[in-house]
Amino acid sequence: MTQATMPQTSRTPDLRIAAIQQACSSDKQTSLATTERLVRFAASDGAELVVLQELHATLYFCQTEDVDIFELAEPIPGPTSDRLGALAAELGIVLVGSIFERRMNGVYHNTAVVFERDGSIAGTYRKMHIPDDPGFYEKFYFTPGDAVRNDGRSGFTPIDTSVGRLGVLVCWDQWYPEAARLMALAGAEVLIYPTAIGWDVTDDPAERERQLEAWVTVQRGHAVANNLPVVAPNRIGTEPDPTGQGDGILFWGNSFICGPQGEFLARADDHSESVLSATLDRARSEAIRRIWPHFRDRRIDAFGDLVRRVRD
Repeated sequence: MTQATMPQTSRTPDLRIAAIQQACSSDKQTSLATTERLVRFAASDGAELVVLQELHATLYFCQTEDVDIFELAEPIPGPTSDRLGALAAELGIVLVGSIFERRMNGVYHNTAVVFERDGSIAGTYRKMHIPDDPGFYEKFYFTPGDAVRNDGRSGFTPIDTSVGRLGVLVCWDQWYPEAARLMALAGAEVLIYPTAIGWDVTDDPAERERQLEAWVTVQRGHAVANNLPVVAPNRIGTEPDPTGQGDGILFWGNSFICGPQGEFLARADDHSESVLSATLDRARSEAIRRIWPHFRDRRIDAFGDLVRRVRD
């Protein structure tokens, strides 16, 4: 597949979107078959834009450090991107997928891929913030996306598609207001966060609630601060630590779509396979920015220290 240019199509006042929440399998083909089934359902319900969760083709393999897991990585274009692109073309939708990318020998990325209605690749986003926490040893597998890409543009650059300009980020990026702001400043019309996040299975109920509400709240905050809708699909199911040394992760689902004031438009539970759908009013962000002019009032002359690690 070739890199796509933004098709010149007329856009309707409303945009029907869907987010897919699913459990994943150790067999890539099984996971992708589930994905295809759910995407077809979303398209039959009128979705023009469908967003998949992070690393949806496999189990979340970052619970352990194992060099053999690099065999799961693929180039882009490659088998999984070809399959997802063909699905997008068949259904006539814009599709956001997620691939463990082999960029070159020894350089791998956690990459979101956006497919146009004709199946071509509209663009990619390589995850910029990479965690390294118990159960989430992503720094072993993923190189951060380039701060400045080969085309000279920022790593935080929205992807132009026939349904709008998509501010695609990935999971751990969702905790950083700077990433959302940079996407908004570049004209993103919606913020998208493919996600794989859950609880340690030994966490008590109170701790689970605190973590879940923090995750939901910070992303709704990005919607409010930038006057943009947010789409956040997350996986479900318990996935054991492959080494047997850890307790495993219970992925908490709760995928959601919210509007530009943080209002919930759709939200899933913590255990069900789901196709979340919502209709976005394309004019709403502009209307809100006229009465809550966050961008007008930013004191950019006083923000220089944000590029420092610490203000010692």
